[in-house]
Amino acid sequence: MSRNTGDEKKTSNHVPRSALPTRRQFLTSGVSLLAMSASSTLFGAQDEETRAPIDPMRVPGLSPRPYGERSRFERQTRLVAGTFSTTPLQDLQGIMTPSALHFERHHNGVPTIDPTRHRLLIHGLIDRPMVFTVEELMRFPSTSRLAFLECSGNSRDGWGEAQDVTVQALHGLTSTSEWTGVKLSTLLDKVQKQRDATWMLAEGGDAAGLARSVPLTDDVLNNAIVCYGQNGEALRPEQGYPLRLLLPGFEGNINVKWLRRLKLGSAPFMTRWETATYTDLMPDGTAYQFSLVMDAKSVITKPSGQQQLQPGFYEIQGLAWSGRGRITSVEVTSDAGRTWQEARLQEPVLPTCHTRFRLPWRWDGRETIIQSRCTDETGYRQPTRDALINVRGVRSIYHYNAIQSWKIQRNGFVSNIYA
Repeated sequence: MSRNTGDEKKTSNHVPRSALPTRRQFLTSGVSLLAMSASSTLFGAQDEETRAPIDPMRVPGLSPRPYGERSRFERQTRLVAGTFSTTPLQDLQGIMTPSALHFERHHNGVPTIDPTRHRLLIHGLIDRPMVFTVEELMRFPSTSRLAFLECSGNSRDGWGEAQDVTVQALHGLTSTSEWTGVKLSTLLDKVQKQRDATWMLAEGGDAAGLARSVPLTDDVLNNAIVCYGQNGEALRPEQGYPLRLLLPGFEGNINVKWLRRLKLGSAPFMTRWETATYTDLMPDGTAYQFSLVMDAKSVITKPSGQQQLQPGFYEIQGLAWSGRGRITSVEVTSDAGRTWQEARLQEPVLPTCHTRFRLPWRWDGRETIIQSRCTDETGYRQPTRDALINVRGVRSIYHYNAIQSWKIQRNGFVSNIYA
């Protein structure tokens, strides 16, 4: 029988006692394995990002967070393209738009502004030119109101022949929020507006230096707000932090963001933002200026572009709005305009706000076209595309508010169509 040599001892499979797990280590590893097994049982075989317990009553919940977040199972996002992003209208509930999903539009990026250094100058045809800090403005009596904003270029592809688009991509440059600030009239009383002051220049503090002429009508004086709040918190930077002008019902760009100056005068200031851009080119080649109020408009959001249906019951849903006041009715057709039914307006129904409408409907699997048309409190009814083009031509890129048509194919796919 042979003996092991020294070299054989060095290369043997002998494990020193110090390398063996102790009883405490063995018990600890056992607990870990049990925990892993229990976790696998409770949560199931899911990836980390969407993992959730099968029975949430058996697992402690999350602790409070300094700033609330939506569930990780929710995926609504804005579509970002260049200098704008669009609101996912098809995913919204009710009429309010979360601040994080509010559409944005800017002309030279979003500025970073220190609110402690920001100032608002008011001068021109007034008796007491003044400069206000943000803190000083917040000492004035505050007011809040719900109002939609809509970019004048929203739905601009309707002038052409956009194909196979979502409602978000085509109509998503509109959102409704609660806006908080000080009434413009309060500030103009403070600086003592002169009688001849019938127009106001509003200038933003961004790199583009956007500036627009605002008519000081009774409606503007009664409803305009210099805002510092949105949906219960400070304005988001994309929405004009720390100050913006709100003119309910007016096209988006005149609601000047990053507001730094108001100058009162007796005539429009004719900035390049209302001469070279933001004018409506008419069929005869003339330019229609200061078409500020957004006309009544509606769009079906469910079902809508690129969605997929199966035969059966659905509730047609959509949004309607008007810069001239309250929506009074919405009609829906599910047979390409042969018959129309009045939809139910979901409360609240507020002036210059999105209004949600609903209509129960059963799709029988046949090809069809669905549309909506709204009427506001002035009696204005949303036009057909042909009627709008007959008046406006196709040389404009702004203020498109024609009836939107969605074609539902036999396979249930929904697509944009011009009918």
